[in-house]
Formats: sequence, C-alpha cells, structure tokens
Amino acid sequence: MKAYETPYAKIPNNKAFPRGLDSLASGHRACQGCGEVLALRLLLKALGTDFIAVSATGCMEVCTAPFPQSAWRMPWIHVAFENAAAVASGVESATQILRKKGRGPDKRIPVVAIAGDGGTADIGIQALSGALERFHENFIYVCLDNEAYMNTGIQRSSETPFGANTTTSPSGSHSKGQTTWKKDMPAIAAAHGIPYVATANPAYHLDLMNKIRRAAAIEGPAYLHVYAPCPTGWRMKPELAVESGRLATMTRIFPLYEVLDGLYVINKKVDSPKPIEDYFKIQGRFKHLKPEDIAYIKKRVDSEYEDLVRLAETFPVPAPIAAEG
Repeated sequence: MKAYETPYAKIPNNKAFPRGLDSLASGHRACQGCGEVLALRLLLKALGTDFIAVSATGCMEVCTAPFPQSAWRMPWIHVAFENAAAVASGVESATQILRKKGRGPDKRIPVVAIAGDGGTADIGIQALSGALERFHENFIYVCLDNEAYMNTGIQRSSETPFGANTTTSPSGSHSKGQTTWKKDMPAIAAAHGIPYVATANPAYHLDLMNKIRRAAAIEGPAYLHVYAPCPTGWRMKPELAVESGRLATMTRIFPLYEVLDGLYVINKKVDSPKPIEDYFKIQGRFKHLKPEDIAYIKKRVDSEYEDLVRLAETFPVPAPIAAEG
C-alpha cells in the first residue's frame, strides 16, 4: 500500500486514553510555556504506549529524565547527542530479528527516534541519512525544532532562522544575527525516497497527532519535522507559545505539508498570509530587525511557499486523504 493510500488513524478520545496509560507522566522540568514539551506530549498521546523511544541528549531528555527520575512510562533509551537515528536503527533491527525468531511481539512495534534541531540537522544528520537510506520498516524520526541549541545556552544551529539573535549569532552594530537560512530538513529527508515526510505544529494539535499515527501505520521510514516554540530562547512571553506557532504557519514561515511517496500535499493552505511582522514582534530574538530586513525575509518566505505550492500542484496525490479528528 502506498503512503497516500494509508488513511489517518482516528485519534482516540480521552476515555480510550485514561491518565494511567499516557506514555509521558505529568511530572517534568520543562520551562514555563514550553512548546516543545507540548508537542512531545501530543505525539506520545497519539502513539499510546506500544512503541520504543530513543531520545538524544537535548531539552526533552534533560527535562523528562533527570537521573535518577524519569517521566517516561514505556521503553525509553537515552543516547548521545549525535546518534539517536543510529541507535534507533539497531533497536528496530533487533525487534525485527526477535519477531522472526518468534521471541518478540507478534505485531509491528514502531521505534521512534527523538532529537532536537541540533541533534538532527547538524551533528546527527549523518546517522539520520544512513538510517533513512537503509529503509528500516518500523522507524520514525521526530525532529523537535526549537531553532537553536537551547539546553546548552541558546547557540545557533543550522535550523536557526535568518536574522535571529542567539548567543553565537549575536545582533549588533556589525551583525544582523543569524546570517544563513534554515536548512530544509524535510526536503533532505524526502530526497532519500522514503514513503513519508511531514511537518507539524503543536498549535494545530489534531494535524500533529494524525501525522504521527500515519507515520506509525506506514511500512518504511518516516520523518516528522515539528515546530517547537521556545519562550526562553526566543525571548517571548510563556503564554504566547501556541500563538507563535499559529502565526508561524499563518505567515507562511512554517507551512504544514506532507510528502507521501514523493507527492506533496499542503495540509493548510495560506492564500492570504498574516503580516510577517506579527510573528516577529512577539519575539525578542528579532527585535533588532529593521523594516528592510523584514521585507527581505518576507520575500524569501513567500518564494519558498510558492515553490511548495508548485510542487503540490505539479504532482497531485491521486487518492483523497481521510483526515479524522
């Protein structure tokens, strides 16, 4: 079955997922207003407890498993910053071997690698590329993208947006902050020819939950790139995390789409985008930008979104997608 023929699995209601079955317990040490832990909880709520997680060093590892405590209620492995995809590959292969020998579970068990943007787009990209190229059957990779190395001091990564102020791309009289554009990790993942790639955003929670369920249903590797608002690193009020996510999509900065067997589907079309200034003004990391800088960024954002629209229109998905909520 092709990825575009795989319908979304219906998200269970609260009765189907009582409190005791959540794979992530209520206690954790994330910052106030953390959009990344919200995204993680939604992902895990949709998956239930029937999977194995491999978590790279990063914000979510630090705040959910400070030794000797853990907020995880299912098999969870903490690994080094750079090798989440490699370890998840080994775990997935081991489960396959045990299954064939009759010593493992009699059903598919997804193995989910979880890492931040630094552990994915920078020091983890080699391991991720190898895992996708090997085409593991039950392998899901989730990048929680808060656009910098937040847990080590807000240093820039290759996912830090152009113009953003970080501790290693500071703004000043001779600098506009980050000088490069975000690395297009979803496109890099899609270039491996895997069956499923998607972007997701906790501000659109059903879309996010549906996508992880779809990734788990597809046989073959899947990659999810999840927007993860960070009030601490973005110099933003904690209560604006979800609003920043909504604005990121509605200004076209972070479009929501899927790549199903190479075919592009835009999940939320934005024909009339909100002013990009609305997104910038609630975040201190962009307060130094001048009108000409913002106009320059907007031109690039609109160009990239139009490229995405052309991809979706040139190679349309041949079967309708059933999105259930």
